[in-house]
Amino acid sequence: MPEIKVVGLFMLTAVAEILGCYLPYLWLREDKSIWLLVPAGLSLIVFAWLLTLQPSAAGRVYAAYGGVYIFVAILWLWVIDGIRPTTWDIVGSGVALLGMAIIMFAPRSA
Repeated sequence: MPEIKVVGLFMLTAVAEILGCYLPYLWLREDKSIWLLVPAGLSLIVFAWLLTLQPSAAGRVYAAYGGVYIFVAILWLWVIDGIRPTTWDIVGSGVALLGMAIIMFAPRSA
């Protein structure tokens, strides 16, 4: 069960980070309201806070989080941007998730 909690928390963290970066993108590239920076900033605060909830050392958490971030970014590409991932996007995401699992769930003595 702890594995599900770790991965779920990583996925929420990735959504918060991507949203925090996507909203300024909309303002800068899509000529949307500057007020999008307010929820963007709040989202990035939530992102940083969520990372602190992981049960492992910070360096390990940051390294493993990257794998989940890649997976969620590819989902974002599909769901939000409307661009279907390629086979290579899916394979790369799978490799990244495998790396995350190895880093976070490998047996350790301490």
